This record gives sequence, C-alpha cells and structure tokens, in this order.
Amino acid sequence: MVRTLPALCLLLASIAAQAETAQQIGQTYAAEAAARQAGFTPSAKRGETLFRQRFANNDKMPACTSCHTDSPLNAGQHAVTGKAIRPLAVAANGQRFSDPAKVEKWFGRNCKEVIGRDCTPAEKADFVTAMSEAR
Repeated sequence: MVRTLPALCLLLASIAAQAETAQQIGQTYAAEAAARQAGFTPSAKRGETLFRQRFANNDKMPACTSCHTDSPLNAGQHAVTGKAIRPLAVAANGQRFSDPAKVEKWFGRNCKEVIGRDCTPAEKADFVTAMSEAR
C-alpha cells in the first residue's frame, strides 16, 4: 500500500496536467481562426446563434437544440438513441470543454450530423465562448 500511494499521486497529477479549461480550449480555436481571418475575436452571440440555428442537413437533428434542449444549462437526450446528455454549459457541467481530444471528437461528429460539414475554427471558438458564458 505504501508503494502504491506515490504512484497514485503521480497518476492524479498527470491527469490534472492534461485537463484544460474551456477558456484555454476556446483560445486555441480562436488562435487558429485568427490565423485564417485577421482580427478574429470570439463571440458568444455568434456561438449562441450557431447553437440555435436550424440546418436542413438532418431531419431528426436539425439543430444543436434537438438533443441539447433550448437551454445549454439543462441536460438533454440524443434525438435518435435516447441517450442522456449532460448539459453543454460549463456552469452546469464543469467537465464540459476540459479535454481537447473529446472536444474535437464531439465537434467532428456533431457538426457533420447537424450542420452537414466540419465546423470552422471560428465557429468552434464562438461556440465554446457561448457555452462558457451561459448562465
């Protein structure tokens, strides 16, 4: 037991070092967007608009709100599978937007399903900003 305690501490420190904040992830997307579009600044308003916008790509999931409800502070349910979905807003779900690999995975999947294409870095930065500021 005594030997496993230092190993456990190292493991937990390693996991904590990999965790990022929504702000850091949003800044990464914003920097990528700024490299493509001079003067880009993330906008929670544009992110909110993207969250609510309806797209003609998918009849069952025409908008983010199809699964995530009209409020990112509320839990949702996948429109096809019925699987429970934790809230998108960072204020209601502290784990949201904390793992860059998961964030990119879900943007990749959800943008293609709902919008019908990959989201741009600017859209991702705006979306993360909106979900970080939702109260």
